[in-house]
Amino acid sequence: YLADRYVEGTCPKCGYVDARGDQCDSCGQLLNAIELINPRCQQDGNAPITRESRHMFLNLNTLQGPTERWIEDASTEGKWSLNSKTITQNWLREGLRPRCITRDLQWGTKVPLEGMKDKVFYVWFDAPIGYLSITANYTDQWEQWWKNPEDVKLYQFMGKDNVPFHTVMFPSTLIGTGETWTLLHHLSTTEYLNYENTKFSKSRNIGVFGDDVKDTGIPVSVWRYYLLSIRPETSDSMFTWKEFITKNNTELLANLGNFVNRVVKFTIAKYNGILPDFTMDGEDEQTLTKSVNEILTKYLEAMENVKIRAGLEKAMELSHLGNHYLQESKLDNTLFAETPKKCAAVIGATINIIYLLSALIEPYMPSTSESILRQLNVPARTIPDSWTIDIYPEHKLGKAEYLFRRLDDKQFKEKYGGGDT
Repeated sequence: YLADRYVEGTCPKCGYVDARGDQCDSCGQLLNAIELINPRCQQDGNAPITRESRHMFLNLNTLQGPTERWIEDASTEGKWSLNSKTITQNWLREGLRPRCITRDLQWGTKVPLEGMKDKVFYVWFDAPIGYLSITANYTDQWEQWWKNPEDVKLYQFMGKDNVPFHTVMFPSTLIGTGETWTLLHHLSTTEYLNYENTKFSKSRNIGVFGDDVKDTGIPVSVWRYYLLSIRPETSDSMFTWKEFITKNNTELLANLGNFVNRVVKFTIAKYNGILPDFTMDGEDEQTLTKSVNEILTKYLEAMENVKIRAGLEKAMELSHLGNHYLQESKLDNTLFAETPKKCAAVIGATINIIYLLSALIEPYMPSTSESILRQLNVPARTIPDSWTIDIYPEHKLGKAEYLFRRLDDKQFKEKYGGGDT
């Protein structure tokens, strides 16, 4: 027997010619392989032969009411992303029907029932149960997480093609037991990420993949930053080497990297790495504090609402604010020599902004955050509700490190292919 993913054909719902045997990537509909028009084997292109086989089904139709009521409440309270709500509502609108949960395959979780010797569970019936079993394998207190909806909020992140399994099939499975479970609270769903005006294709060697990343020599923080900055939260987005390199050179290197390096090196050169006596009483510093807290408030709002791209934008806005403050203050040898009090205030303020930045970027670029902490010679800090000074005069910094380096796109685009940018 062929696995679902090894059967391709034309989608009977939307006409997409490369739909798979279990799902259409174009319209998102779940399919049965025998529903495909002009089905073919993905391996050799031949037409597969249909055979009869005995299977188990999950009677979702008997759970339409309870599942629909739960979805209405959960999607509103948990503020599900728009695309996840749309996909789920399409399922409900068509009416839930029995779904086959077994397959004729040699690999997978065996069905432990008589007459099912050569059957395994369908991966999307079986895999979500793994969330529970993996937790149970880790701790015998697993029910504190998975049977505790009053105290635990479940957040899940996935591509839009996996939505129905997590908003309909798995919750229905749990609801059908009649027991109390920790069900989905918030769902953050992404659209598709494309590559250089075309689609990623492993078989055609178009794109850059996880096993290629280490060979590029590009630090993981750069990958994390770029991919999160273009995260397709509301519509498809495009990976291009030109944009990748531009973001590294202008946003990471020239903005964040320059800000941190300039302040740390200046402190080491002029103050022997020891934070000078300073105050935040000046008008410029009071204005700066207000601006920092405005950005921090918006960052927290974005993260609370799982607006990951917006959160990253706010973190980088804080770095830009720090750079602007340095420019307006004219931090240089003249300021140090002629206006020592102002120079000390600039260093004290920016060192503390950098400390806050280390916390804001940690979810996005943990290794970069660690480098900043080493340079500041401080422990990791939590993200505060309001910004105040945390590093005081006479604190000694660590050694300066470069956070990023300049990149050139030609060698990467030539190696990994793609269309014109």
